[in-house]
Amino acid sequence: MTAPLQRALAVLGAPVLAVSLIGCANKVSTSGFSGEERAVAQTISNLQADATAADEQKICRNDLAAAVVARLNGAPGGCRQAVKSQVSEVDSLNMTVQSVQLGGSGAPRTASARVKSVFEGKMRPSTVTLVKEGGKWKISGVS
Repeated sequence: MTAPLQRALAVLGAPVLAVSLIGCANKVSTSGFSGEERAVAQTISNLQADATAADEQKICRNDLAAAVVARLNGAPGGCRQAVKSQVSEVDSLNMTVQSVQLGGSGAPRTASARVKSVFEGKMRPSTVTLVKEGGKWKISGVS
């Protein structure tokens, strides 16, 4: 399992969302971005670091959007257990944030990041969606 956070933990609406953007102690580079785009890429990097450290509490508290956490909390064991089960299945993942698109200036602010990751031995593109909550970017979906 590795396809962008196992399709962001099984498509963010399912009882699992967070960890196919992770793996193998590789760090997501944010150096090609600046400003808000860099903050978006940094959120993805933080998720990868927290998943690599198997810190489910940080993932649920800091990396995932409130709506995602609420959905995962509805599953048996809650967000932490859902994330833990997904993290334990990750084999290895190299991921690159290729581009970041910021949404409009309305509330809530949104963004999407185009990422490439290795899944079943092949590079696969995915789109990570984010929302700005409390001044921080949080992951709201993966497709």
